Amino acid sequence: MSETSASTPQSLFDLLGGEPEATHKIREIVEAFYDVMERDEKAKTIRLMHPEDLTSSREKLFMFLTGWTGGPQLYTDRYGHPFLRRRHLPFKIGEEERDQWIYCMTKGMLNLKMEEEKIKALLNALYPIADFMRNQ
Repeated sequence: MSETSASTPQSLFDLLGGEPEATHKIREIVEAFYDVMERDEKAKTIRLMHPEDLTSSREKLFMFLTGWTGGPQLYTDRYGHPFLRRRHLPFKIGEEERDQWIYCMTKGMLNLKMEEEKIKALLNALYPIADFMRNQ
């Protein structure tokens, strides 16, 4: 893991181990997230918002999260600015959908047996973004 001074905040990417460990861990998180979404009835509403084949969704979330956590800007380099809210406006996203998304992310990370500190740090950063996607 990267060393940081008390005055330099550690990025989530660094918290996940920096390159190449963080890239691998983010891939695992994304795969676990979508595996939960595909199989868990508690995620039925958000699963129906996605295409049947989740290959592209998996790749885009991996690319986005890699850059968002402080790693290489894979998504931006390929697609430009993510404009998250704008891209999600066509979908009805309320508290239920937000909570299902967070549920899938939480359960996915728990399934990976990640350290509690890392899960909490990621969820604390992801929740405000998930909440911002609400349009209902």
